Amino acid sequence: MSNRAVEITLLGRTYSIACPVGQEAALKQVAVKIEQQLTAMRARTNSLSREDIAIMAALNIGYELYEEKMKNQDYIKQMDTRIGLLQSTLENALVERSQPVSATAKASADEPAKV
Repeated sequence: MSNRAVEITLLGRTYSIACPVGQEAALKQVAVKIEQQLTAMRARTNSLSREDIAIMAALNIGYELYEEKMKNQDYIKQMDTRIGLLQSTLENALVERSQPVSATAKASADEPAKV
């Protein structure tokens, strides 16, 4: 897959980033989010260097990613539990259906209904 240079600007500096063809829009969206975090961080803490601001923003973004991964893992566990319950219910229903009908139940089923 070939790459293409995409220019993004963060805290007033322009960077040329190699990006797979077709992923340019995604990279630009990520850059916008990072720029928003950097700008907000700079506004709150004027005394931090550009490097410190970048590190703090990276930690915030990393924490957001961590939270999303934990939510995803919880969701997967819930779905695994539900699928297991459904599978067990289906297996039990198939076992019950495959068992021969008892003689008395069959005899009463063969008799015409009395009204």
